[in-house]
Amino acid sequence: MRIEKADLADVLVFVPEPFHDDRGFFTRTLDAEIFDAAVAPSVTAASFIQDSQSRSVQGTIRGMHGRGGRGEAKLVRCANGAVLDVLVDIRPNSATFGKQQAFRLDDTDFRHLYVPPGFLHGFQALTPTADVCYRIDRPHDPAEDIGVAYNDPDLAIEWPLAVTVISPRDASAGSWKDLAARL
Repeated sequence: MRIEKADLADVLVFVPEPFHDDRGFFTRTLDAEIFDAAVAPSVTAASFIQDSQSRSVQGTIRGMHGRGGRGEAKLVRCANGAVLDVLVDIRPNSATFGKQQAFRLDDTDFRHLYVPPGFLHGFQALTPTADVCYRIDRPHDPAEDIGVAYNDPDLAIEWPLAVTVISPRDASAGSWKDLAARL
């Protein structure tokens, strides 16, 4: 498994090396030793306490979501289909505060993202269906949910497809200006 650094501070891209044969493929989706060597001590592989999966239809956007308080570390991958995954750094003291970066995650090269605490996260399904798997390092607390509208003009995220589905919560999320002022 290779590790690539993203343009955003502290974000890592884990690139598995799948083994393909006439049966299909086999790939490792987490190697604690490699993860811990790259990320620890702030978060270790053992820190992940919840594993979730979502399925979205093409054009769906989920995001942009974040967590208040001490934030939330995530390990995100696309197990089926493809998504455009977008991160925005919301750590006021970070060199990349307010910057965004997009990543294609899919079931072909199996890249997955380590997202440290302090980021907004969202994605758009690029294929007829897309399954996204998330590992997080603490229980979800709805009282700590924060968000910015997927179409906020100040973020100006370039979603590749027309939006087909968006939740009412995501459609009515706040603005980047308001969130940045509170941070």
